[in-house]
Amino acid sequence: MKKLLYILTLIFLCACGSTTQKSDKPTITVTLEPLRYFAEAIAGEHYDVVSMVPKGSSPESYDPTPQQLVALSRSEAYLRIGYIGFEQAWMKKLEANAPDMKVFDTSQGVDLIRGEGHWHGNHFHEGGVEPHIWNSTRNAIIIAENIYGALCELDATHQEDYKNRLDVLKETIRRTDENVRTFLENADSTFLIYHPALSYFARDYGLKQISIEEGGKEPSPAYLKHLIELCRQEKAHVIFVQQEFDQRNAQLIADELGIEVVTINPLSYDWDEEMIRVANALKH
Repeated sequence: MKKLLYILTLIFLCACGSTTQKSDKPTITVTLEPLRYFAEAIAGEHYDVVSMVPKGSSPESYDPTPQQLVALSRSEAYLRIGYIGFEQAWMKKLEANAPDMKVFDTSQGVDLIRGEGHWHGNHFHEGGVEPHIWNSTRNAIIIAENIYGALCELDATHQEDYKNRLDVLKETIRRTDENVRTFLENADSTFLIYHPALSYFARDYGLKQISIEEGGKEPSPAYLKHLIELCRQEKAHVIFVQQEFDQRNAQLIADELGIEVVTINPLSYDWDEEMIRVANALKH
């Protein structure tokens, strides 16, 4: 009996050890899950990649946990989107928390959409830059190249491997673009969306995005009435909603017009699948 208890104790201790075992690979931190998708595709087995904004949270208003701040101090680098609300509110604090961590901006070289700046929650969209740059196949190529450059600067030893992985990712992006274009051949040219996360997607494919938010805030009754009339004029048949935002106004418009509400996740790790899913929802 004692021997059996001894064996069971050893098994238990080994199991506990296996669940708490830490990776000995260096870590890179990114802001969002789509950026983790790109970074992991290029970094391969050479780095662990972690996101600051977890699944289901809004990058416009997320506050990192104390545990995340502690973990960040062990990151070799931070890959930022460029203009997303979380970064505007927290980037200086994150850099102060980890002074030895290198920071790379993956928006470098992106043809940014600019407009009038506006407040969203507790932060201002700097210079009116539309921050959702990753929802674009054209931008995805640039983001991937920026990540490749960052990895080569951090770890020149594996540059050839990073280049090979970059080429594979670029091919995935090109195939995604081809599939999206196929779906959009017979698609609505105008769509509504609660939070304007598909501005670059719309620009890439000649579509018109209408935001239900008014200046980053809940729409007024007058603006809702205007949207309903605009939808009729533009013959929009789809309203996209995201899980991070209130969907009641979108449903109100949909009920009034008898059009479809489609839930999307522009923050999904499965970037390529989500891009195709959005295009599929727009086809006739």
